[in-house]
Amino acid sequence: MNDEILVIDDDREHNDLLRDYLGSNGFNVHTVDHPETGIAYLEHHKPDAIILDIMLPDMDGFTVCREIRKKHTIPILMLTAKGDVQDRIVGLEVGADDYLSKPFEPRELVARLRSILRRYNEAPSSGERERFGVLEINYPARAVTLDGTDINLTSNEYLLFEYLVRNRGRVLDRGQLVEHLRGIDHEAFDRSIDMLVSRLRQKLRDDSRHPIYIKTVTGTGYVFICRNG
Repeated sequence: MNDEILVIDDDREHNDLLRDYLGSNGFNVHTVDHPETGIAYLEHHKPDAIILDIMLPDMDGFTVCREIRKKHTIPILMLTAKGDVQDRIVGLEVGADDYLSKPFEPRELVARLRSILRRYNEAPSSGERERFGVLEINYPARAVTLDGTDINLTSNEYLLFEYLVRNRGRVLDRGQLVEHLRGIDHEAFDRSIDMLVSRLRQKLRDDSRHPIYIKTVTGTGYVFICRNG
């Protein structure tokens, strides 16, 4: 079964081109030209990935991304203005998985889509579940629960958290974390690692001053400090 891609972009001509090109590369594509239509579509459908433009009427792409992340962990690839690093950083901070600057080479779009889909769907290397007190990580389901409640991590948050857990007790610097979250520009993402960890801590109810799970190693990076049990 082909992966379904939802495109949210107010440029109808561009949407038609994306539908044709992505369709010829094995994707099923549904396009909408208004952000509210895209959000409403997700109430009844679950695409495999979303292509989201920043410049939209009534609601910009960052706001749309935040709204989607309240309920969904679907991978999101944001389309940004060429060379605007700040847009890329903000997009990653609000929960996007990757970005692509306009105008772009269609083959790069296909490559990036396949990359985020592969990262999202790849099987864990070992083990199925681990528990750390009230915290449980279910590797096959890519799910993390706290006191039995799903904490609804984005795909980048999950990938980062799983990497920290699997390397517990080992300090990971920002370069290693960026490298693990492959496919994303280092300049933009290195400046977003701290925000990503901050969001993780908030969802885990982890106090950075007295951490239970993720400890900051000043000047270096982060380490997962909780033991199994």
